[in-house]
Amino acid sequence: MSDQGSSVPDDSEKESSTELPAVDFSTFMLSLGHSVLVHLGQAPSIDGQQTEPHLDLARQTIDLLALLQEKTKGNLSGEEERIVEQLLYDLRLRYTEVASKA
Repeated sequence: MSDQGSSVPDDSEKESSTELPAVDFSTFMLSLGHSVLVHLGQAPSIDGQQTEPHLDLARQTIDLLALLQEKTKGNLSGEEERIVEQLLYDLRLRYTEVASKA
């Protein structure tokens, strides 16, 4: 058990918790990408429910990804740049497909 007031879990609590991926730029961008898929109704939300498309939220998150791409230009590794480019391409395509059906 952890010491009172401590937010650091002890070994027994660490074993029972879910392992999360390391936080880096790529996982952050992919997390935002997943949010777009949820807003498009193409991925389940955190409670496992499929949601109706919310195009304005999807568009806003895609715009945020594009802003991050612009602001980090020249500061990313080649792999990070490829991830961002491919992610934006895929999300914009999916957005267009969903929006055309709405």
